[in-house]
Amino acid sequence: MSTLNLLCLPYSGASAMVYSRWRRKLPAWVQLRPVELPGRGARMGEPLQTDMRALARQLAGEQRLAASTPYALLGHSLGALLAFELAHELQALGCPAPQALFACGTAAPTRREDYDGNDWREPKTDTQLIAELRELNGTPEEVLASAELMALTLPILRADFLLCGRYAYRQRPPLTCPLHVLGGDADRASEEQLLAWRRETRGAFSLHRFPGDHFFIHEHEDHVLTTLVGALEGYRLSA
Repeated sequence: MSTLNLLCLPYSGASAMVYSRWRRKLPAWVQLRPVELPGRGARMGEPLQTDMRALARQLAGEQRLAASTPYALLGHSLGALLAFELAHELQALGCPAPQALFACGTAAPTRREDYDGNDWREPKTDTQLIAELRELNGTPEEVLASAELMALTLPILRADFLLCGRYAYRQRPPLTCPLHVLGGDADRASEEQLLAWRRETRGAFSLHRFPGDHFFIHEHEDHVLTTLVGALEGYRLSA
């Protein structure tokens, strides 16, 4: 395996700056490929999606070519659920299984009780969304105080919450790829909720815990990237 596409599903808090740093720190054989969703960035003119299954199907069609060569999927928070659904949809299209699926910062699909039970199925108000951002501790106060930035951010965040809140787990045969779960010690997802990801694959499974809250992926960026590369290195060498 000369190179590997690392398809990164977006999350609230991800930015071009984050991915630019990651590209500088990752080895050359890992090709970082952020997946842009409808309604964001260059796709701003497209409607925001609030149906996880429909979104995963759309992305699978768009990413089919990238998945025809060795690839891995990575998602944090909402992105982890979307990466999981995307893996199943790519499989349904006959694509090879990913070299690995990295699910970061969220409970397993069967253990969403602390998420869906918080009335996430209905649109949240601006005030509620800003309160959630403060609780997650990943957005600077100067950003929260900017009406201009919030006007751009809140519609996307509202759609993200609806994607999570309306998510319905579907029983399917487990994936075959290795599944690596990363979580913060002080994040909302408990160890039991993280370990429940194990049942979603017949491949290898690992759980890595990091100090910090929901955005441990930023606080311990170097450690997180070292964990990713360490997991992928074995697949590269074996290939």
